[in-house]
Amino acid sequence: MAARQTKTRMTARSAKARAKADDSPAKIKKLKPKPMHAPLSPYKDPAFMDSTVARPIRILTEYMHPMVQLKKEGIGDTIVMFGSARIESRESALARLGKLKSRAALKRVAAQRAAYRQPLRDARSALEMSRYYEQARELSRRITKWAMTLGERPRRFVVCSGGGPGIMEAANRGAMEAGGKSIGLSIELPHEQFANPYISPELSLNFHYFFMRKLWFAQVAKALIVFPGGFGTFDELFEMLTLLQTGKLPKNSLILIYGRKYWDQVLNFRAITRWGMISPNEYKMLQFADTVDEAFDRIKTGLEKYHMELESDL
Repeated sequence: MAARQTKTRMTARSAKARAKADDSPAKIKKLKPKPMHAPLSPYKDPAFMDSTVARPIRILTEYMHPMVQLKKEGIGDTIVMFGSARIESRESALARLGKLKSRAALKRVAAQRAAYRQPLRDARSALEMSRYYEQARELSRRITKWAMTLGERPRRFVVCSGGGPGIMEAANRGAMEAGGKSIGLSIELPHEQFANPYISPELSLNFHYFFMRKLWFAQVAKALIVFPGGFGTFDELFEMLTLLQTGKLPKNSLILIYGRKYWDQVLNFRAITRWGMISPNEYKMLQFADTVDEAFDRIKTGLEKYHMELESDL
């Protein structure tokens, strides 16, 4: 019995000794957790910045970044030029038609030649529409050349496009050929869109949100020139018309529709007026032109009459 008690006391003393050993400074130091790297700040965390809760931050960047770039380049205001991305330059349209003609001529079987009828019709139509590319290019060149005479700080009436191909490319190309700067407001699309090569690199801006892109089209624009186009062109045209109609744009902002032959077939503004859906005064918000000379004179006259004193939100 005594031996058993002695053994129990010894076991207890051993446990205490082990406990003291575990509490020793050396042991505690050995078990101390290693320092950890601090987590990324939220704005440096891609997962957070791409999350739903961070959407307001992303929206804000698409307001602030363009403002910084436009201020840095001394942009006072803009002339926005819209139109189809599908309209080719005359050079490109001629080359496409020429290739199709050559291929069709090599086909000896009538059925094989027949397969080229629709592509040839499309290519001839593209060649006819290419005149709008060349006219947009020349109009942009003239506007830019004139605007450059007004000085560089601020830069007045800078041509602005949607950044893509077609009429957008023509607008930026004409400005570059005049020796001036131009703006491109590109948009991220499911099928990747490349900014056209004629935009001034420091004024090439890219957007995820359509509504932020629309804001920058409208906010500093003094005139809108609308060439033939499809849904996207209609969208921007009616957006601007609504803003002007409701007083969200300056009263004397200019809206010029270019190419009556096209527009009279796809939109009947007079019928809208006759049906009472817009007033005669609202119809007068629109101006029309069919030549570069006519368009340039209307834009220049309107700008000189209403917009020579700078009123900018930048």
